[in-house]
Amino acid sequence: MLQSALSSDTNTFPCEQATLQDQIDAAVRDRSTPISRLLRLMSALDADTTANQNLRHQLRARIGAPLNA
Repeated sequence: MLQSALSSDTNTFPCEQATLQDQIDAAVRDRSTPISRLLRLMSALDADTTANQNLRHQLRARIGAPLNA
């Protein structure tokens, strides 16, 4: 019963409600963001024709950054 009540509350994740720019900014700041998430954001950014080049550079720098940086 508890599971059905929890699953009916909401079907969206908070990160899906944020803009792509906000998601990228949060991922760049958060050092624990998995590389798979960063790569998905890069893919979404590449698909967006109106994307800001600075966001692309920030995300590429974060993907290539060492883990202890």
